[in-house]
Amino acid sequence: MRHWKPLCALACTALLTTLFAATGCGSSPSGDTPGPSPATTSPEDLCTALITKWGRQIYDSGKETYGDYQSMGLSNGQYMILRDTLDLARAERERHGADAGRKLLTREARERCEKRYRHGQPSGGPWV
Repeated sequence: MRHWKPLCALACTALLTTLFAATGCGSSPSGDTPGPSPATTSPEDLCTALITKWGRQIYDSGKETYGDYQSMGLSNGQYMILRDTLDLARAERERHGADAGRKLLTREARERCEKRYRHGQPSGGPWV
């Protein structure tokens, strides 16, 4: 009786392997070419998303403090972009209102991140 359990486990494994192979699990519909690669986010798009997210949160809270850049998942360079962009957005808010400041924040984040990553990773590594 005790030989039945390993034998059943072996039979189940063989059956599942056959079923996966027969259904084409893991292969493309045509069977000869791999499926598409997962999408990746460019460094400038990721930078822009991070700066915009944290910038809006800080801007809309009305706080003057910036917080800890490491807990935000930012590099030192990205943190400097965040601080400079927030300073500009706050000045714009004083002159032209809150919406104008938000638009400037988004625009500046995009421009500065594109400049930072125009050659791929910034010199000195990704955390600089």
